[in-house]
Amino acid sequence: MLLDVRDLEVDVGGREVLRGVNLSMGESEVHFLLGPNAAGKTTLLSAIAGVPRVSVKRGKILFDGRDVTFTPLDERARIGIALAYQLPPELVGVSLRSLARLLSDRFNTAPYMEKLAKMLDLERLLDRESFRGFSGGERKRAELFLISLMRPRLALLDEPDSGVDIDSLNLIAEAIRFINKEFGSSILIVTHTRLLMEKVEAQKAHVLCNGGIVLASSPRGVLEVVEKTGYKGICGEGEEND
Repeated sequence: MLLDVRDLEVDVGGREVLRGVNLSMGESEVHFLLGPNAAGKTTLLSAIAGVPRVSVKRGKILFDGRDVTFTPLDERARIGIALAYQLPPELVGVSLRSLARLLSDRFNTAPYMEKLAKMLDLERLLDRESFRGFSGGERKRAELFLISLMRPRLALLDEPDSGVDIDSLNLIAEAIRFINKEFGSSILIVTHTRLLMEKVEAQKAHVLCNGGIVLASSPRGVLEVVEKTGYKGICGEGEEND
């Protein structure tokens, strides 16, 4: 088992968001994470990655058998956990190319840099300041580009399909399939749409609400339930907000 989240309880700003989350993933698996708006999906990814704003109150996060519950974010990144944010910050004075070279040198992925830039249609953006003035689709593609160059063992993608057009969505899906097959990366993807789920083969989908995982099954099975009943049918009326 690569990732094993056990009975995880998490506070953000002193307020309980997650209460007893259980989720596990094997090597080279792709899983989707769904749920109503502000159900805690970003909080779960942040807790797995070790983002300081979240506070684990109970439970464990095991990565490849190692307890990383309180391991700092930078150490988790070194052992292969990478988080792609919903809104990556603009890096004034730092070109996308220089940032990509830094990562590719560190993670020995230089031979993939040109291929990934072309795959994600980023070649014309490489010499621009990272994320500055990028469109929504360009931001998402650039973030995935940088995450891919880290050759992660576990990639945590927070709504990579949010606010992008169909062309960007197709490029993002292709890159996700590539790093899963070429690098053997396991990938946990937060999404609100069926489009990405139809383009990326996955082993499982999970629905998060009321502080825990309330449904876990095949992606097709989960989609059928969500589209038939909505989240209220799965979660009830009391789903919590972040």
